[in-house]
Amino acid sequence: MTAWDIRGKTVLVTGATSGIGLEASVALARRGARVVMIGRDPARTAAAATDAAARAASSEVSHLVCDFSSQAAIRALAEAVRARVDRLDVLVNNAGGVHKSRRLTADGIEATFAVNHLGYFLLTNLLLDLLVKSAPARIVTVASVAHRRGTLDFEDLGFERGYSLLRAYSRSKLANVLFTAELARRLAGTGVTSNSLHPGSVDTNIWSGAPLWAKPLIQILFRPFFIEAERGAARVVQLATSPELEGVTGLVDAAPLARDEALARRLWDASARMVGNSPLDGRREDRV
Repeated sequence: MTAWDIRGKTVLVTGATSGIGLEASVALARRGARVVMIGRDPARTAAAATDAAARAASSEVSHLVCDFSSQAAIRALAEAVRARVDRLDVLVNNAGGVHKSRRLTADGIEATFAVNHLGYFLLTNLLLDLLVKSAPARIVTVASVAHRRGTLDFEDLGFERGYSLLRAYSRSKLANVLFTAELARRLAGTGVTSNSLHPGSVDTNIWSGAPLWAKPLIQILFRPFFIEAERGAARVVQLATSPELEGVTGLVDAAPLARDEALARRLWDASARMVGNSPLDGRREDRV
């Protein structure tokens, strides 16, 4: 028996109704994990959980519903998770989306940044004590190579000026990588690791929000180079299950900007102000 064995461990997967999230849920359930799948649409989420349980031949698959564009919904999800499980061994931050035009959430935040970054930040912070109590535990954040094109303008995080789908998406993915690294530093010594990954150019429906004119180009130019969702999910599963990664934290595939610790701290502080205080606001161990 290895020191880290996913069998019997509780895993929460967000964005689990299709694509990477669904396939990761199936693979984790097949390996004996207790999987809680999170989706936005109640009917689709229930159907995805039924599908995953059947494909994995597992009775340990359940689901909860959350709209990650709403901070109130994320807080309600955290309470529902606490009511459902008494431990959390792995949190997979995977929910995400894009929008062809700028839109604001009910909280008044640009939607791509709100869902793709602040959703991860808030849910992770709300569940941190449960993760620490369950240590050793793992936080896996699905980022993207698109972070290499990302920028951060703290005077205009929501693109009131110069919005585009790709700029907003790239910014949110840069935030994912910075968050992963800063979280790893703040969790040092707790037994909870924080790592992120680029799953590859995966054939999912995340680009359903792209403009109509762009969709044929995506189909013609990029679709032949996409990989199957199962292959992208395998990278998530590796970070969640590999015994060799026990204790490994701060693992990111990062562009130079994403390695900027001062920038990561500044983003953390800005994110905390946008969602409310984080339990880790006063805890950080600097590393050389």
